Amino acid sequence: MSNSQRVKNPVIGHIALLSSVMLFAANGSVSKSLLLSGIDAAQLSQIRVTGAFVILIVLALIFVRSQLKLKIAELPKFFAYGIIGVALVQYLYFVAINRLDIGVALVIEYTAPVLVALWARFGEKESVKQRVWYALAITLFGLSMVTNIWGGFTLDSIGFIAAALAAISLAVYFVMGEKLVAARAPLAVVTLAFGASTIFWAILEPWWNFDLDLILGETVLFTNSTSTIPTWILVSWMILLGTIAPFFLSFVSLKHLKARTVAIVGTLEPVAASAIAFVLLDESFLAIQLLGGAAVLIGVMLAESAKEK
Repeated sequence: MSNSQRVKNPVIGHIALLSSVMLFAANGSVSKSLLLSGIDAAQLSQIRVTGAFVILIVLALIFVRSQLKLKIAELPKFFAYGIIGVALVQYLYFVAINRLDIGVALVIEYTAPVLVALWARFGEKESVKQRVWYALAITLFGLSMVTNIWGGFTLDSIGFIAAALAAISLAVYFVMGEKLVAARAPLAVVTLAFGASTIFWAILEPWWNFDLDLILGETVLFTNSTSTIPTWILVSWMILLGTIAPFFLSFVSLKHLKARTVAIVGTLEPVAASAIAFVLLDESFLAIQLLGGAAVLIGVMLAESAKEK
């Protein structure tokens, strides 16, 4: 039976998808613990993308070697994708969760699908259903509650700006990625993007200036706890179970489920991340933020269903 004739299995798809969501969600608390240990956002971004790239390039050389070749004209496109869609998304997310509760930062960042739907309408001139405007209105209303703007905007300003910029960078990741994977296997695209991001961080943060004691030390995982865990274990978790594994599982889910289903179920990540952060880091939403977060996710789901294609 050929690949195109293989029967899709929704059960496998949903198991893979939910596993991916949970791993991404857990990585929020792991990453914040590393930030609290003294590793700054730029260093942590560099560690994550470089560590992931080392593994991705091995896999890509085995499975999609021929698709790793780039023409000179393609270099600017992939470097832009790697810097904006990978390096900046990671960095801005880490800045945001270092200053905000993880759930709040993710809710703000997860407005990216709404931005993608608006870009489809005005940037690509695609036909978009009327519900996109309801999605935008509900999302903005939800964000006003998450930020508690009526009570005087209680969020850290830098954290909010970082999360908002992360949403824009993530939207770029989706828009550019959709075009790039039309010509190459997803594994090749992700590997090339992470490679460009690795080069970017190597220039900004030369490895010979990195303080290895940050990784060789100990990190407190639970808030209000005196027990510690070797930092390198959390770093390994972030790279393997917080990056490589969920990316792979998301690709598996796309083989069995529609992309729209994957995107909508993916909105569970802020919910799961908040629950995990509540247990590990004692973080929690205010009541108004909880309602606002729910409104934002409803808006995102509406935006995902607004595309005609």
